[in-house]
Amino acid sequence: QVQLVESGGGLVQPGGSLRLSCAASGFTFSSYGMSWYRQTPGKAREFIASITSSNGRTNYEGRFTVYRDNGKNTVYLQMNNLKPEDTAVYYCYCSVRGGVWGQGTQVTVSS
Repeated sequence: QVQLVESGGGLVQPGGSLRLSCAASGFTFSSYGMSWYRQTPGKAREFIASITSSNGRTNYEGRFTVYRDNGKNTVYLQMNNLKPEDTAVYYCYCSVRGGVWGQGTQVTVSS
């Protein structure tokens, strides 16, 4: 069974950092690109960053960086200099089997 499980969300003050994790199972993780999205109530899901199977990657505003550990079947999103507008539920995504989403992890940026 293909599964993505996010973790690492929480409450952080503006300017702080968080690292989100997405643990994958049920497929050959190293063969697939992975992506991070986020969503706030009433808005469409927003693309944040992605990483290919060969480690080509994007970042978000120079503040968020995605990286992967194929030995742990895990993709990470390192988020620095967080702002209140970064508050959202963050999801990881993989295109395997027609597309699979994790359940999401809440990030709240507030003082």
